[in-house]
Amino acid sequence: MADAMDPKHLDKRTVERYLRSGQLDEASYKRHIEGLPDVAEKSVPVETLMQDEDLDDDFEDDEDEDEGDEDEGDEDAEANE
Repeated sequence: MADAMDPKHLDKRTVERYLRSGQLDEASYKRHIEGLPDVAEKSVPVETLMQDEDLDDDFEDDEDEDEGDEDEGDEDAEANE
């Protein structure tokens, strides 16, 4: 069997750090990624339901506030001209 890769080097959240530090060889990593099986047909859609209905109301309020902020910025820009 080829050299076994340390599983911590294969985590996509940390692989860049290990590549930069030289602890992981880029060619070996690419070979590993290309050798992974395509399991896309095994995927399933995921639906998320929020339990707190008030969360939607808060989000809408935030959008309204953001729109007001943009208008104020336009007025400031016009005043500076």
